[in-house]
Amino acid sequence: MNLQPSTFNAQRPTPNGVRCASSLEAEGSALKVGRFRRTEHGSVLIIVLWVAIGLVSIALYFANSMNYELRAADNRVNGLAAEQAIEGAARYVAYALQNFATNGAVPDNTQFKCEAVPVGDAKFWLIGRDLNADNPTTPYFGLVDEGGKLNLNSVSTNVFQYLPNMTSDFADAIMDWRGTNGAVSLDYMSLGYAPKNAPFETVDELRLVYGASEDLLVGGDLNRNGVLDANEKDLHRTGELDPGLLEYVTVYTREPNFHADGTTLTNVNTATQAQFQSIFQNAGTSSATRMAQSIYRTIHPNPNNRLIVNNCNGLLDFCLRCKNTGLSSGDFANISDSVTTSTNAYFRGRVNVNTATADVLTAVFMGANVDEQTASGAAQTLISYRQQNPNNLGSIAWIIDALGNNSPVVTALTRGNFVTTHSYQFTADIAAVGAFGRGYRRVKFIFDVSDGRPKILYRQDLSRLGWALGEKARENLVAKDTP
Repeated sequence: MNLQPSTFNAQRPTPNGVRCASSLEAEGSALKVGRFRRTEHGSVLIIVLWVAIGLVSIALYFANSMNYELRAADNRVNGLAAEQAIEGAARYVAYALQNFATNGAVPDNTQFKCEAVPVGDAKFWLIGRDLNADNPTTPYFGLVDEGGKLNLNSVSTNVFQYLPNMTSDFADAIMDWRGTNGAVSLDYMSLGYAPKNAPFETVDELRLVYGASEDLLVGGDLNRNGVLDANEKDLHRTGELDPGLLEYVTVYTREPNFHADGTTLTNVNTATQAQFQSIFQNAGTSSATRMAQSIYRTIHPNPNNRLIVNNCNGLLDFCLRCKNTGLSSGDFANISDSVTTSTNAYFRGRVNVNTATADVLTAVFMGANVDEQTASGAAQTLISYRQQNPNNLGSIAWIIDALGNNSPVVTALTRGNFVTTHSYQFTADIAAVGAFGRGYRRVKFIFDVSDGRPKILYRQDLSRLGWALGEKARENLVAKDTP
């Protein structure tokens, strides 16, 4: 048999069981192929895992983005709900004023809801001021009476300068801004505009007056809700809120000098004795004839010469004369809404003593040339009296009852026509949130009822000032509404 050597050698067994080199080479090659295949499989697995991780990450990213988008959409929806709640609240306030703010009366906050009023899934609040709290720590809810403030367009410099944190320079600047004489005593050119030299149209116009600053205008009440919140600065480190000038002033005070039906009032400075007698008789006053004669003679001291007239300067002056002749406060309250001392169609700038703060009252008294100590004491006396006698504030006679006929403050006030007990303009500072306390919005409205029906004079978005409802309202919303 002719066998090839190579074939023979391949088939010949190796001595002592030792394999030949060619066999070892073949097995080595097989092992290398196996290891390569396992390495290849491991690499594929790692690549697949990385791809899977990437896909999961992308999915989570988009899911998270969609979650944020859903939350943003929900916030937009709740913001729209809050805006609609504010519009509904404005109609609600108009209804309340139509029914409760009649003949110059200030509505009682207990007559309608002012806090967390539901409108669908939204709620609204009327941010007000508590006249009976010296240092409130939580927001008070209700309407704000503009009549209890000083009118920027009618108050004199010597009244402005007695307000808290006020300076005589800024008081002069206010007068310069609204003055019509064209005075340019202040450097408005450096501010890039000229002084207005015309009446104020809004209180926020004060920001344009030379020398205005945040501390002067808003004090420590940055969100203008009437309390010192945790994020607001205590200007004098007393733990109490120091409000700015915007808290004390207005431009809207106007009172009609006629009856609600449009008929005129009786002018006591031109009334005859017979007219006085008719007024007293219609009011049920005892001894109407004698009272009419006495009052008539205080105005016309010489019955034979009607040209000699001792006119009443205002309703408080007339009231004091009535009380000095024996008329009771109750009887005067019965006639006070039927008489006047002016022929003007409207009174402007009088301060409502039923709702003015002690600071405003003090400034009014000092502006009437009463010393600071007497003015401050009288203001505190009036505040205490109206807290203790809430049912005796129907007419201006209660000022005399509280201070006395011979009070220097009463005497000073009778020299002009500074005060009243009626109001026809009110602020509705409305804040609202949608479902789950989201979508916070806030708008301030000024309502006027001097023409018989409520109308909106001014609106201003205050949402930028931040949360103004206090921590308690926030906690309640979280506790009740958060799923």
